[in-house]
Amino acid sequence: MKLRLWTIAAIVALSPIALLAQRGRGPAPPASGQAGAGEDLTGYWVSLVTEDWRWRMMTPPKGDYPSVPLNAEGRRAADAWDPAKETAEDKCKAYGAGNIMRVPTRLHITWENENTLQVETDAGQQTRRFMFAPRTAPVATGAAVGDRLQGESTATWEYAGGRGPRAGGAVPPAQLKVVTTGMRPGYLQRNGVPYSANAVVTEYFSRVAEPDGQAYLLVTTIVEDPQYLNTRYARSSHFKREADGSKWKPSPCE
Repeated sequence: MKLRLWTIAAIVALSPIALLAQRGRGPAPPASGQAGAGEDLTGYWVSLVTEDWRWRMMTPPKGDYPSVPLNAEGRRAADAWDPAKETAEDKCKAYGAGNIMRVPTRLHITWENENTLQVETDAGQQTRRFMFAPRTAPVATGAAVGDRLQGESTATWEYAGGRGPRAGGAVPPAQLKVVTTGMRPGYLQRNGVPYSANAVVTEYFSRVAEPDGQAYLLVTTIVEDPQYLNTRYARSSHFKREADGSKWKPSPCE
């Protein structure tokens, strides 16, 4: 029940925080993502499958996608899925940025450098890089650049009350917003439910601390894809922090 309450609270909180930031209330965050971090997301985390167990812990049969808002083209693509004809590359499509947070896995989150937050998964052995530094050119979308499972991810901190850190002061609580484009086509479920190379994935990462010291990570994922979806597709995934990497067991896509 607590996890579901966190999910609702996090989704409700997205709009006010984003609106306040867009209106320019409070000083802008520093250029360095690590210096401006309002929450410590680093460490080892393990998935808690608290919802959609049947679609996450096993491969559903063809046509089993009741909660995904597929349009007619999306349904045709999903219904054409044939596991007997899948290549090694096809087996990795469910491990792309559009679905990787839903795959039962462990995460290892570290700062690669002051402007790059790195997220590794032991399931599928994927590596994501969230870039805070300003880009010199816009991130392209489409099949021409959609040759990577994890695409290009741009990250920003959204601070409580819309107020960024002040010089010499404490950093207020924050959630991490990540927007990913430039992915190669992938699956929203292992049974061939598609997203295209033009999809845009927006994620919000929030850390929740319990009084006993236990920490949880809530990840809200929103997929927008006019090629295959009627509307945006939102899901929430939960992770529990682990003390160390003793249970970290990397394995390839399967």
